Amino acid sequence: MKIKTYIAATLLILLHWSPYMSGQEASSLTLSLEQCRQMSLLNDPSIENARLDCLAAKTRKQEAFAEYFPSVSVSAFGFWAFKPMLEIGVTDILGDNDFSRNIENLIAEYAPQYGLSPTYTTLKYGWTASASLMQPLYAGGRIVNGNRLASLGVEAAQSQYAIKSRSNLQTLEQNYWQAVSLQEKQKTLRQMEQMLDSLYKDVSSAVDAGVAVKTDLMQVEMGRNNLRSGISRLNGGLRLAKMNLFNSIGQPYAVVKASSDTTRPFIDDIILDDVLDDFPSPEQCYMPEEQVAAGLDESKLLQMNVESKRLEKKMAMGEALPSVGIGASYGYSQILNGRANGSLYAMVKIPVSDWGKTSRKMQRLGYQLQQAENDREYLSSQLVLKMRQLYLELTCSWEQLQIAKENVELSRLCAEQMTLNYEAGLSTMSELMQAKTKLRQAYEEQIDQTIAYRNALTAYTLMTGRTGD
Repeated sequence: MKIKTYIAATLLILLHWSPYMSGQEASSLTLSLEQCRQMSLLNDPSIENARLDCLAAKTRKQEAFAEYFPSVSVSAFGFWAFKPMLEIGVTDILGDNDFSRNIENLIAEYAPQYGLSPTYTTLKYGWTASASLMQPLYAGGRIVNGNRLASLGVEAAQSQYAIKSRSNLQTLEQNYWQAVSLQEKQKTLRQMEQMLDSLYKDVSSAVDAGVAVKTDLMQVEMGRNNLRSGISRLNGGLRLAKMNLFNSIGQPYAVVKASSDTTRPFIDDIILDDVLDDFPSPEQCYMPEEQVAAGLDESKLLQMNVESKRLEKKMAMGEALPSVGIGASYGYSQILNGRANGSLYAMVKIPVSDWGKTSRKMQRLGYQLQQAENDREYLSSQLVLKMRQLYLELTCSWEQLQIAKENVELSRLCAEQMTLNYEAGLSTMSELMQAKTKLRQAYEEQIDQTIAYRNALTAYTLMTGRTGD
């Protein structure tokens, strides 16, 4: 009876081992959730691309702002011809008649005597260079609206970056807590394995001494084998979960201990530092759905889409309006008489033939503007619906967690009662082991439900902007 009491007490202590133990094996590297968040923001390619989109949008805004300033250009031109491009004789000036032909004959006769040519030739070679400046004064509002559209593009890129970061963090935390849950179960099973090994030795000695039956030893041995099988499966699942997490944050690791070093730790030696703690209830995190939806970056993007269509329509209207500009130029020409000259000028451009085309374009953009407004109204209501769904999932996960905690308490009471029955000879070792196994399963279910609630809490708080830590 003393041996049976010892076995029962040992099993009770064994299966009451909490899955929330804070003990941690010596490891070469520990990672917290916050560290993983920072690594993900630095190493995730999609986050980096979203950041580059923000930089590109800011550069586009600078390009649009440059339209306010005058445009300056410098040009140069030179040529050399095989024959002069301009040759002028007397008949070219006076016309083809008897008088001009007589003068031409006289010049042809006497010009060589004085070293003159009977004809004037020019434009065999020459060059010219000039600089010009053009300042637009009015372009139908296209410059102003173009700058507004570029500023809107910067805001849109920043909102896209925030949305991508939020989605990335949600996926990261799901992967992180999945690995933590397996890590917590692994700690519990390892402690249980050590105690079962010790229990097996004690029961084996008791059987050899004839104070315990061999079936009790066989029950303990079966429990130990089942536990080893579960540890093997858990180790494989934990490694896969860690691989998924580390690949997403850019953490190097080695799957073979012999190939590990200081820069690539062995995957089993990388420990996740956070533990499962108490979390706030759904009531503590609740925010009105309409208020949350109105402040989301998705809502801002919907509004910016409407505004961008409105600006595009205004820019299309500007194509049908006059454009006014002033300019100045100065240059030097060596083609004819070789001198410098400058000029001031004003330009007014009034499109006439494009009015019909512009009218159709504005009509098309008007339809697109109406579509953007319809999308804003519909998708805004969908965002409110999404927030309600997230809160519903949060409350359901909370209820499941409370049920899991109640099951742990009931399983603990059942295991204690089964221990008393075993001590009194009213139950067998098999029944006691089954009760303890159910207690262990209840603890594992509580871990799973805690992770499920943690993920639901993360999804909700990331949308509301509150922290669930």
